[in-house]
Order: sequence, then C-alpha cells, then structure tokens
Amino acid sequence: MLILFAAALIQPAAAQSVQTREAALAQDAGEYARLYGVSQEEALRRLHAQHDSVAATDAIALRYRDRLTGISVQHRPDYRYIVYLTGDDPVPATNIRAGGMNVPIVFRTGAKASRDRVVWAITYHQAAIRAAVSGPPSMGLDPRTGELVVIVGNAVAAADGGAAALDARLEALTGVPVQIRLLERTDVNLDLHGGGRLDGISPDNGKRYRCTTGFLVSDGTRTGITTAAHCLDDMTYYDPAQRPTPLSFVGQWGWGYHDVQIHAGVLPERPLVYSDTARTIARPVEAQRSKPSTRAGDFVCHRGESTGYSCAEVELLDFAPAGDLCGGACLPTWVTVAGPGCKGGDSGGPVFSGTTAFGVVKGASYRRDGSCAFYFYMSLDYLPAPWRLVLDVAPLTPDRR
Repeated sequence: MLILFAAALIQPAAAQSVQTREAALAQDAGEYARLYGVSQEEALRRLHAQHDSVAATDAIALRYRDRLTGISVQHRPDYRYIVYLTGDDPVPATNIRAGGMNVPIVFRTGAKASRDRVVWAITYHQAAIRAAVSGPPSMGLDPRTGELVVIVGNAVAAADGGAAALDARLEALTGVPVQIRLLERTDVNLDLHGGGRLDGISPDNGKRYRCTTGFLVSDGTRTGITTAAHCLDDMTYYDPAQRPTPLSFVGQWGWGYHDVQIHAGVLPERPLVYSDTARTIARPVEAQRSKPSTRAGDFVCHRGESTGYSCAEVELLDFAPAGDLCGGACLPTWVTVAGPGCKGGDSGGPVFSGTTAFGVVKGASYRRDGSCAFYFYMSLDYLPAPWRLVLDVAPLTPDRR
C-alpha cells in the first residue's frame, strides 16, 4: 500500500526510514548548530525548549494581552525569550524550565502600539497604504520591535521622497510606528516549475508544471493531501522511481487568507512528511502549532521539491504580501521565514519543526538577483472547515519512543 504524505505519495512503510520524534529533532538540530555555531547537544536542548515553552509563552501572551506587542526568540548571544509590552510599568524577568534547561524570559516595556493595534492598522489601512506608495508594498508586524514593517524597493522609496519621508507619512496615516525596509524584491506565489514530484499539464498552454504536496487532512469521512491553491487542479504524483499515481481534485481555497488545495488518492497508512532532500527519510506528524503560539525567531524547517530540506527563523507575523496574490489583496495572516531556501516548485510544501506541523508554503519574496529573501506560509489554522490535520496515532513501540 502506498502512503499519502507531504511532498509525496511514498513507498510502503517497511521500505521507508521513519524517524522517531527525537531523531526528527536531532536532524533539525544539526541545521540549528550549523547556523548558530553551537554544539549539536546545545542545539537539541534549544529545540526541545522551543517546543516545551509554548504553554508558558501562551500564558504570558494571555496575561498581558492588552499590552502585548510580541514575543520573540533570541538565539545570540544566548537563548532566551523577549516579551515586548506597551506602557512603562516594569515586569521583572523570570525563568522557565524547558527542554531540560533554564530559559530566561525578559520583559521590555515602552512599545508604542500593541500587536492588536498594529494588525488592525494593517487590515483597516491596507488599501490606503498601497495607494500612498508608488509601488505595491508588502507589510507585516515585527514582534521584536512592535512596528508595522512596510517593504519597498529603493526606487519606490526615492519616488516617495525617501524612506524617512515615507515612514513619517505612513505613521501619520496609520497611527502606529512604521519601519520602512528597503529590499529590491518581488513577492510571488511560488510557481509550479522547478523539479517537483507533483506534476500536471496546464490546459492553458499545454506545458508541464510541478508543485509540492503538504500534509494529510481529513473531513471526517474522506482523506486527502494538501498543496497550494495556485497549483494545477489535475495533478499526478511521481514517486522517486517515477511511478505515476493520479490524484483526484477535491477543492480549492485561494483568497484572502487561504492558499490551499486538497486532492484525494490512495488510502494512507500514517501521516508522514519527507524530511530530507532525497526523499529517503520520513517523520510522523504528531502535533500542530497554531499561529497565535508561533513566535518570531522560532526555528522551523520546510521541504520543497525544488530546494529540498532547509531550516530558518520565523521573521514577520501577520504578514500581507504585496500585489494581488490572494484573489486580490492578501489579508495580514501569513507568516514569513528567512531565506535562502525557497524556489519555484516549493509551493504547497510542508513547514514543520521536529514532528510538529506549522503550515504550507504559499509564496516568496525574491531579490533582484533571483535569490530568496524570505518565503511565507499559510498556518494550518486556516484549513477550510471541516478539513483538519491528521495526526499520527500509531501505537508507541520501543523504536518510536
């Protein structure tokens, strides 16, 4: 029996190397250690802490909701969480025990606007901001600074009187602190070419395009696999041996805050995602991270058919891409992750950390030289009802503990 799973309908379970939860985190820790220059052991402790600390930071977010600007993860020079609040009333630092280590939580005060106020400003003033800038900007909340980040190119900033003048004008318009970021980039949906395994023939031009599948989902009676809504409706999966498995189109949701499409196929054995570029290693999907629980600086990984497996930090929350990528303007619901790991063909691919699922890749912002500045994903919170993520509930055996 074939397994239906992210980036593939794959080989029988007996022929696959399926990771334990600890092995999955250890693989991600290898990337963390390489990027931050720490030992594998320290990297693994920090990733355990990242997962174990969610309940604590969720409780802090709830307690200080009226003042909360954002919660972020600091990786250098040490590992800690930063809570940024409005107002001047101080909050003493504290520590939590997570991942077998003591993690400091530091509170910063004096933010000019709460997260709710910045997100409201993006939502309410999005059309006015776009009209006030000579080129379509992307925008989002930076939880580290409490600012509405507006990303424009140098030429756009110059045409609008320079970054400082544009900053002042948008602050007056929105009533919240604004940070202009200059980046010669183009926001696009990650298109369907690039060496993927989910192929289809476009009825418009007769060309073959490729995409990446995401996570196993169910509506209670049917089981399907996700990909991006802007992928083709008629798709066939090709396994590593190039054996085709046609998929049947179930539905597509691609406006506002959605970019997801669901296909049905062979019945799955377990919900798994590929976690290596060569598609020889799989990991179970055991949990889902909600968007409100996601923090700037969280270390996440993704696998795409063009770029393979890579990991990086979450950057902006409540992000609205430039242009009309969502059947019109996008709502500020997307999450950005630092490049350089993104390319056409990665659309629909899974975003995860360890065995926890975060979202599905929608698009990316490319620099003028074609390199990936960042990609952005749809949180699994926005799966269309009644579809829900399928979690691995296979019995725990000694090799899976």
